[in-house]
Amino acid sequence: MQEANKTVVNEFFLLGFSHFHTFQHLLFCAVLLAYIICVFGNVTIILLVRTEPSLHTPMYFFISIFTVLEILFVSVTIPKLLAILIQTKKTISFLGCFVQMYAFNALGETECFLLALMVFDRYLAINNPLRYTAIMNSRFCCRLAALPWFLGFITSFFPTIFTFLLDFCGPNEVDHFFCDLAPVQNLACSDPFISNMTTSLAAVVATILPFFTIVGFYIHIIYTVLRIESIEGKMKAFSTCSSHLIVASMFYGSAIIVYVKPKGSNYDKFLALMYTVIIPVLNPFVYTFRNRKVKNALRKVIRQFIKFPN
Repeated sequence: MQEANKTVVNEFFLLGFSHFHTFQHLLFCAVLLAYIICVFGNVTIILLVRTEPSLHTPMYFFISIFTVLEILFVSVTIPKLLAILIQTKKTISFLGCFVQMYAFNALGETECFLLALMVFDRYLAINNPLRYTAIMNSRFCCRLAALPWFLGFITSFFPTIFTFLLDFCGPNEVDHFFCDLAPVQNLACSDPFISNMTTSLAAVVATILPFFTIVGFYIHIIYTVLRIESIEGKMKAFSTCSSHLIVASMFYGSAIIVYVKPKGSNYDKFLALMYTVIIPVLNPFVYTFRNRKVKNALRKVIRQFIKFPN
């Protein structure tokens, strides 16, 4: 009798936004446009940081790492979302589902750790400017940049593997547009208590702890900036942090709501649209329009491009 309850599901059916039949093609066009803008915007930032000497600093090195991560992050879910919006077959293989789940959560958690690392960089630059260059040398920056990837891929492994080990004997309809932890756990025939607990624990480690780390660093940064006498100095210090603060607030806000209590709800996939489509599209604009050095570098490249044909 126990053997009859083992996994017999070979594929999952992604419901996506199938309830909104009328808007499938409109949503497809909007998501495709968002994906193109996101990839193009992030590639532009990467090229600017690589080619512009004034951007060869630790801050922009970490921003370029973040943009690479963003491209990978959106590429895990958006192509499949586009496929299920226009195809009648909305399935994903059993193994493919868990590969997507692991990649998505690993990259998302890497992003959480990287955002905390980026504020640590700003903390050192503002609170210890004299030793900043000596501390943040290229070797140390590379080691720091590798740390979020290691932590993200390790942290996401445990909830993914515990979910994979659950028994799935039907139904196989995932009420989401990609394979995420909570919607898949809700389909298990066996008790998902352990997988739910590991998901919550991973969420605490990857979102709550980095979030409070960021808050703590910003408290110290604000305290230091307020002690600066000149208004110009204060504005310059705040301007280097404003882009990061906006990006971190948007990403952590939606991630904490969804993953700290992974029970799954009808609103999770709409929140997921926020951090898988909308926020990644906004990020390149936040980092360009709110960053004077990036704007200047972009203007310089555009002027050179315009003059080149002549």
